[in-house]
This record gives sequence, C-alpha cells and structure tokens, in this order.
Amino acid sequence: MDAVLLIQHGSVDDPADIPEFVKTIRRGRPTPQSIVDEVTHRWKAIGGSPLFAITRAQAAALEQQVGVRCAVAGRLWKPWARDVVAGLAREGVTRVLSLPLAPMSVHIYNPTSREACAAAGVECIEAPAWNAEPALIEAFASVAAHEGHLLFTAHSLPTRIIAAGDPYEAQVRETAALIAAKVGASRWSVAFQSQGMDGGDWLGPDLPTALDTLARDGVKDVHVCAIGFLADHTEVLYDLDIEARGWAEQRGLRYSRAPSLNAHPKLIDALTAVTARALG
Repeated sequence: MDAVLLIQHGSVDDPADIPEFVKTIRRGRPTPQSIVDEVTHRWKAIGGSPLFAITRAQAAALEQQVGVRCAVAGRLWKPWARDVVAGLAREGVTRVLSLPLAPMSVHIYNPTSREACAAAGVECIEAPAWNAEPALIEAFASVAAHEGHLLFTAHSLPTRIIAAGDPYEAQVRETAALIAAKVGASRWSVAFQSQGMDGGDWLGPDLPTALDTLARDGVKDVHVCAIGFLADHTEVLYDLDIEARGWAEQRGLRYSRAPSLNAHPKLIDALTAVTARALG
C-alpha cells in the first residue's frame, strides 16, 4: 500500500516550545536569548503560526484527489517524520512518497523522509524538484497578476551554501521567470527575505535593498509574491505583512501582497501531478 508524506519545515503550536524549536533549527548551537525573544515576539504578533493546520488541509485535499493516504510531518518539529512513517507502516503502508512542501529545496527535506522510511522498513520514493511544475506556475500566476512592480521573494540562504553548488537560487529565479512570463509582467524582480539573525553573508538582494532600488527607480506600487512559501506562516505573516510593509511605506511605496497558495486548487493539482508521476 502506498502513502504520501507531505513534509514541511515545521512550526510550534505553543510559544513555550519556541526555545527548543529554535535549538533544533540551530542544530543544538547555543541560542542568544535575544533570538528566542524575537522569534517569540513574531509568533505572538501573528497570533501563532497556522502552518500545520494549512498543511493538514493540503494533505486532505490531495488525498481526496489521488485516493492515496496522505500524511503530514515536520522536518524540524513535531510530528516528526520518523513517528509519522512508523504509524503508516503499522497501517500496512509499504511504500512512501516523500513530497516536500518546498519545491526548490527537496534535497534538504527528502533525506529526513528517507531515514524515517529506513527505520520503519518501508520503501521511500523521493519527489524531485517541482518548482517548474506547470500547475504550480499557474497557481502562483493566478494570485500574482498585478499592475504594479511584481517582486518575487523566497527565503534567503547563507552564500556559502550557494557557493558549494546548491541549486536553490537558480530554481527560485527560474520559477520567478516562469510566473512573470505567465502573467505577462514587464516589471519584476527577485529578492531574498528572512535572513538569519546571527549575521554573516546571506543570499541577496534582501528586501530593504530591493525596496531601495525600486524607490530609487521611481516605482510607486509594489506587489509581493512569496514564491518560496506554499502556505501562510511567520515568514509571510510577519516578515512580509508587518516588517516588509513597514519598510515599503517608509520608502513611499504602495505595498500589497499576493495571497499565499495554502490549499489553492491549482496547488493541489501540482501536488497531484508530482504524486502521479512518482507513484506511477
């Protein structure tokens, strides 16, 4: 019996778990209290992350469409992939498709699923990058169309990772170009958001720099489309809706944001296409 594992970054339901969550993200490195406080502030400012609730809705919609058991796991927080896959094995599942909800970063997420499947004694099929999936491009195009300057955003990464050959930046720019072509945008650009709080060299341009450039070029209206995220969570609801909006307004820019895809039917179509190809 087959199953699909939708695996995403992870988020907490209780702010009391934030210190441990941040510790997990930082691979156990000591975390300054200022970082814990800032993450807690952002979580509370948006009323808590809806990420897992949205992922469960995505899984339910996909399961209904493909007729295959669909489960949800986090890479960096509960429910852990190892526990979810073990539960699937107890249900009689013998083959699991790892389908990361990060279409440009599947190589980061699939190993977690692979290890969980190995521990449970089930076969693991790993979805390849699906950032250019036609239905995904159509989904983003349906929310991105706008008369102003279209600014695509994705989570930044340390530049050392890109320098080591990670395909992430190229995939982000590919996706942006495909969406821009789909909507016929003549004015668009890419920025990288949510850089780490420890400093260091991160992939750019960051949002303040991108907004500076737009203001200097005489742009009046900027429409942000967060193509690096498939659902609302802190990086969207705080980093874009609160922080980036403030930066734009300080620069005299009218700011709007495309809705996140969440359980958009076209996103479910994209997940369905990836599933059908992988499971045959």
